[in-house]
Amino acid sequence: MAAFHLTTALFLLLLLFPHSSLADHDYGDALRKCILFFEGQRSGKLPPSQRLSWRRDSALRDGSLAGVDLSGGYYDAGDNVKFGFPMAFTGTLLSWGIIDFGRNMGSELEHALSAVRWATDYLLKATAVPGTVYVQVGDAVADHNCWERPEDMDTPRTVYKVDKEHPGSDVAGETAAALAAASIVFRSRDPSYSRTLLQRAVSVFEFADKYRGAYSNSLHDVVCPFYCSFDGYQDELLWAAAWLHKASEDRTYREYIKTNERVLGADETINEFGWDNKHAGINVLISKEVLMGNAHYLESFKLNADNFICSLLPGTSHPHIEYSPGGLIFKVGGSNMQHVTSLSFLLLTYSNYLSHSNHVVPCGKVSATPAHLKQIAKQQVDYILGDNPMKMSYMVGYGEHYPQRIHHRGSSLPSVSAHPARIGCKAGSRYFFSPRPNPNLLVGAVVGGPNTTDLFPDSRPFFQESEPTTYINAPLVGLLAHFWAHPDPKEFGELG
Repeated sequence: MAAFHLTTALFLLLLLFPHSSLADHDYGDALRKCILFFEGQRSGKLPPSQRLSWRRDSALRDGSLAGVDLSGGYYDAGDNVKFGFPMAFTGTLLSWGIIDFGRNMGSELEHALSAVRWATDYLLKATAVPGTVYVQVGDAVADHNCWERPEDMDTPRTVYKVDKEHPGSDVAGETAAALAAASIVFRSRDPSYSRTLLQRAVSVFEFADKYRGAYSNSLHDVVCPFYCSFDGYQDELLWAAAWLHKASEDRTYREYIKTNERVLGADETINEFGWDNKHAGINVLISKEVLMGNAHYLESFKLNADNFICSLLPGTSHPHIEYSPGGLIFKVGGSNMQHVTSLSFLLLTYSNYLSHSNHVVPCGKVSATPAHLKQIAKQQVDYILGDNPMKMSYMVGYGEHYPQRIHHRGSSLPSVSAHPARIGCKAGSRYFFSPRPNPNLLVGAVVGGPNTTDLFPDSRPFFQESEPTTYINAPLVGLLAHFWAHPDPKEFGELG
């Protein structure tokens, strides 16, 4: 019966998405480039191993205004501000990808580990003062009024923090989750570093839970509308507790999850997952224990995860999930590819959990099998890599046809080696409005993507479509690693 449902589902996929193709992709090459992108987003002192040579050192004195060292970390997108909330989420998803799919990364695993460590080294600095989390470096309004290289920037590098008087449980919770997840990644590779990460994750979570509040209430004029927390802080507390339980195996965190399940809104079957909303991710992550038979009293999380999975099936009626005519998951709002990669990552991850527990998801008249879920995830990845109506790869440097004018300051302005003289705040405007392709290739950058009708303008001013972000690429790392090893979705998956 399951085989019948799978055949029917795949047939529906072909009918719904006529632009899909069975063309082979070089997932290994895409993985290499996807990870390489993070080197283009580095802030601080670049290491000798830096491969994107058009980037140079930048923001070396970050934190000095507050008497702390906050150099390093990532620029989140095409600007020069360091936002802690999306950076922490990036670290968490990179780590999750390595935990579940690292065995398939081959020689790229070391580069993936470096990408995680670049984030966690910074997060350790940002949490070095007890009871404080530094959550942003840079004046976002001033930065967005300039178009200049990170190596040149002269906008204020103001430091912003949350503390007990100005709580930020959402950003602190995500930071704890990132540190805990990374501690798993480095447990056998660097035990001392792993212990440091886990100890810090514990203390940051305690701070986040004790002094509850949303950071966008404490720092509204600073973080809004850029990374305003629209969905509150409750999901991040559960998310952090789930990762701390996974990292420490301390039953205290399991009990915390169960005790606070309804208080913190875990019963909300919200089908979103990203830097601001962790509900679907919480349910999928916790469901692994349920599916493996280790935590039946958390069955409600599996039921929520099943409902989430069913909402993603093409052809089902759901108010929050749409598919473009060409087959791309589409959610209203900016930078749609962040939804595509994050939701696809959960589809793939859950399919592996189902495979190893011999389960399927009942979705009305259709049973969603592990192979079915992997097929949907693969279709999204293939769309990104070029199987779409525009016949365009939305990953810079992959394939023959990809975005040339991405909304990214460092990529669009001449490099320091090509133009040693400083380019001032407003002097960069002529490069922003130029119709010429960007002079520096930000290899591996995945842009916000096409609109709901599968059209893509390839123009810097259309930032929602043309701007890359770290949290678009982070979930894609795990996806590409899996499909590099298992290009046929019917193949049995691995379990981290």
